[in-house]
Amino acid sequence: MWNKIAEEISKTTGEKFEISDRRSVSGGCINQGWGLTDGNRDYFVKLNSAAEIAMFEAEAIGLKQMSETQTIRVPKPVCYGTEGSSAYIVLEWLDLGGRGNNNAWKEMGRKLAALHRWQPEDGNKSFGWDLNNTIGSTPQINNWTEDWAEFWAEHRIGYQLKLAKRRGGSFSGGDRLIEAIPELLAGHKPQPSLVHGDLWGGNASVTGDGEPVIFDPATYWGDREVDIAMTELFGSFSAAFYEGYNEAWPLDKGYEKRKVLYNLYHVLNHFNLFGGGYASQANSMMQRLLK
Repeated sequence: MWNKIAEEISKTTGEKFEISDRRSVSGGCINQGWGLTDGNRDYFVKLNSAAEIAMFEAEAIGLKQMSETQTIRVPKPVCYGTEGSSAYIVLEWLDLGGRGNNNAWKEMGRKLAALHRWQPEDGNKSFGWDLNNTIGSTPQINNWTEDWAEFWAEHRIGYQLKLAKRRGGSFSGGDRLIEAIPELLAGHKPQPSLVHGDLWGGNASVTGDGEPVIFDPATYWGDREVDIAMTELFGSFSAAFYEGYNEAWPLDKGYEKRKVLYNLYHVLNHFNLFGGGYASQANSMMQRLLK
């Protein structure tokens, strides 16, 4: 397999690449991660089963789209494919883990706002994406939809609740909440923004040179607030991050309540992935929204 990956790197980059060393590194919650080098060039490789190749394809496309906006740094995808029973994606190696002072995190906020403001030349008036991808290992449905409330009710909360019921989850307020989403989002007319989609602390970092980086996206066109909301779900980012973002593009009135609705999607997904106490957390969030 490693010879095949080296061949694909060579073919894609146009420069011969022979692995002189490889080492196991963190690959996130659902993938194996490896660092490869030939002594001069380094790459990051994620591995999963061959059946998950569509997940890596969507990741590569999402990273490429975000990179093309020239707003915030993301690792550039090199190649992806399958070999035997494994799927792989090769990414640019970035030296992450810099301490990141307030200036770096403020710049992270500014650059994320720039990503959210970016629009293609032909514009975009719908929410969704050109293909479905994954949130963790859960399918994420991205059917193009003009109405944001409809998109969130059907393809985010509604879809997660369907999966949760199959897992035996009990969410008595689920149907009422879906019916209430148009009212909860009434008067809020966000522009479709290219969002990261899974922006928690484990998917954002700073290089040794102090440059902000985001990675492992679940990309789609949505309300920019979904990214900001998730940064607050599992422990907030640095206060400087929010300062930088709001200086560049202040959040709209009503964000604090919408934040709960947007983060409910991720809590339901965590129930579907891991079970446990996420059910009670999701039920508590639903009750808050339905008051």
